[in-house]
Amino acid sequence: MTWTASDIPSLSGRTAIVTGANSGIGLETAAGLAERGATVIMACRNLAKAEKAADSLRTRQLPGEIRLMQLDVANLSSVRAFAEEFSAQHPCLDLLINNAGVMGATKILRTKDGFESQFGTNHLGHFALTGLLLERLKAAPAPRVIAVSSVAHKATQGIDFDDPNYERGGYKPFLGYARSKLANLLFMFELDRRCKAAGLPLIAAAAHPGYTASNITSGANPEGSRIKDFLVGIGNRFFAMSAVGGARPTLYAATHADIRGGEFIGPVGPLQFWGPPGPVARKATASDPQAASRLWSLSQELTGVRMLDD
Repeated sequence: MTWTASDIPSLSGRTAIVTGANSGIGLETAAGLAERGATVIMACRNLAKAEKAADSLRTRQLPGEIRLMQLDVANLSSVRAFAEEFSAQHPCLDLLINNAGVMGATKILRTKDGFESQFGTNHLGHFALTGLLLERLKAAPAPRVIAVSSVAHKATQGIDFDDPNYERGGYKPFLGYARSKLANLLFMFELDRRCKAAGLPLIAAAAHPGYTASNITSGANPEGSRIKDFLVGIGNRFFAMSAVGGARPTLYAATHADIRGGEFIGPVGPLQFWGPPGPVARKATASDPQAASRLWSLSQELTGVRMLDD
């Protein structure tokens, strides 16, 4: 039987945060949760754009409440301010969807904290956010943290722990993206392990949208090639899933009763590009306990956020 968003159980009384919820997969993830009654915090960098997106959801007259909060996961000061404000307003957090992401550049870009932009935004910002919200997650009866990764994690042999921010040069944009998506998987793998070891009910899992037409695909053409832009446009129009389809793996991971922790959910069709959501294979490196533990320690050192120390 094919799973769809209509199979999501009632989320009435639950609170969810979706980062990068102003467009694409994040917007449809927020819509899917609100459709089942959740109060959804759209955590977005640009509130002007996010307000328009929130209004588009409100016009659907969804059962759940839609709220906006400012968050730039590429800025640790913003992450800390968001976590402090949320914690002051909410006693618990049921779902944290770490969805926001960036892809591609013709040259290395850095976050406000000096991290390589893709590693800093896609992984480190979300690592810090999760740690700073952990007490609110622990206060929920059945909390989950979901990271949105990518099949692109298979395009790297592993993370360079000695030079994660390319301070020694040798930067390749897509390799940086692949490593950030591998980091998403390793983070969820280790978070779930540590929660189980601590006897916490928190479940951590990862999902990926397959080949979905979304804003992030513009990062696949950082050099601005007209030919490449044309090909990406053709692919998005005729071959890619819609944002609604791309959000289904995230919604499955966030709500399906069979999720126990550590799973990777994606489209189960050819190459994991299309199809209904379900458990999918990951690169062996993404389940390497030594790499996961090393990434955890590195992430704590770089962000200054500590959680669940063994």
